Amino acid sequence: MDSFRLSLTPDEQSYLKELVRLAIASHLTGSGPVTPPEPATELLKSELGAFVTLKRGGHLRGCIGNLVGTGPLFQTVWNMAQAAAFQDPRFNPLTPGEMDGLDIEISILGPLEPCPDPQLVEIGRHGLIMRRGANQGLLLPQVPLEWGWDREQFLAQTCRKAGLPANAWREPGTEIYWFEAVVF
Repeated sequence: MDSFRLSLTPDEQSYLKELVRLAIASHLTGSGPVTPPEPATELLKSELGAFVTLKRGGHLRGCIGNLVGTGPLFQTVWNMAQAAAFQDPRFNPLTPGEMDGLDIEISILGPLEPCPDPQLVEIGRHGLIMRRGANQGLLLPQVPLEWGWDREQFLAQTCRKAGLPANAWREPGTEIYWFEAVVF
């Protein structure tokens, strides 16, 4: 896998973080824009996948994303911000009182490719998808770092996220995909 070489300027990163706050606030208040303001750079208009992760006090509060771009990046981030805040089935919808102290992490995803060899997976560099039949699970590259997992634990946990046995990554019929991401 060629290294994913996307780099966002500090201004582009700030724009996207503010966009997440604006998307959530406009949904909470029912006022403000219903569509995101157009960005100044072409990169933010390109089609890339993105995840928005919300945390409070170091604990996950919502995380939703698109693997591949289905429109401009800025629109994807806007949509995923609202989805993470209000539609993540693991959590109740975000309340106005939770806006203060909300930590935002955005992951811009590179191309999704079949992983040729699980031994090539690098912790902190690669995100993974496990797929078998109707089961599929995804973990972003930063997750194994946060949990202190090694490669085999990362592969096993991605299987569990897919609802598969932990060792399913070793079995024929399990598809493994990898990707890189820019996380900020």
